[in-house]
Order: sequence, then C-alpha cells, then structure tokens
Amino acid sequence: MWTIIDSPVGELRLVAHDGAITAIDFMPALYAENRPRGERSDSDPLLVECARQLAEYFAGDRTHFDLPLAPAGTPFQVRVWDQLRQIEYGTTCSYGQIAGRLEMTGHGARAVGLANGKNPIPIVIPCHRVVGADGSLTGYAGGLDRKTTLLGLESGALF
Repeated sequence: MWTIIDSPVGELRLVAHDGAITAIDFMPALYAENRPRGERSDSDPLLVECARQLAEYFAGDRTHFDLPLAPAGTPFQVRVWDQLRQIEYGTTCSYGQIAGRLEMTGHGARAVGLANGKNPIPIVIPCHRVVGADGSLTGYAGGLDRKTTLLGLESGALF
C-alpha cells in the first residue's frame, strides 16, 4: 500500500509492505521499479505514522526516525544503508569514510556511492548526508537541489 504527501522537497510517495516502510519515492518516480504495488491507502496507520514523522523532521522537530524499515537490496547495499543510518542528524560523511568503516579498500568509495544511489528509503535512511571527500555535494538520486534543501534543513541554514 502507499500514499502521497507534500513536503519541502516536493511530493513524496510512501510505500509500505508487510508492516514496514519499503520505499519513499521522490515524485514523479522515474523508474518502473518504483511503481508501488497495491492500493493507495491514505489512512493506513504505518503510512500515517511515517507521514507524521516526516512532517516533524521537515519542521525541525525530529532528528531520528522510529519506523520499521525493510529496504530491498543486496547484502552489500543493506550494509551500506545500515552505515547511512549511523550518520548523525546535521552532520555529513564521505563515501570513503563509509567504505573505511566497512573495511573496504581500493574502489570502495565508488561501490559505496553506487549502493547509496540505490537507497529505496531516502530521508529516513539519510543518503543525503553523504558528500564527496572534499566536502562537496555530489550526485543524489533525488537531485542536488533536494540534497541541498535537506542538508540546509538539518544545519539550520542553506548548505
């Protein structure tokens, strides 16, 4: 099931399955795999709670999400997404730093970047907090304008 909410970064489609959030899509979703399965349900308790927590986040009143999550991905992607959840609100981390935490060498930062780009639950799994080694904003599946907005919300000023 799914619903759509408004946010400072545009419409978001929240998707749940088997009691967990499985996706948050920036609208319009660009890829066929992002099409939700099931019926729209604007009153589903989990989707309502997810929308409430996102509204609190966008208002600056929430720094941590407390939702059941079930992102679908490879074991490596899931490991990267677990690392993303360790990045504190209002801070950033580089792809290389995450690769180091996963004890990767060589092209580890590139592999982390690819996994980061496949994160199906942006904002809640904060892939927007990952930046280049020099602190620059790098690619973001939702677009750099959205990444800038999200980082600005967290820092209290425009990034």
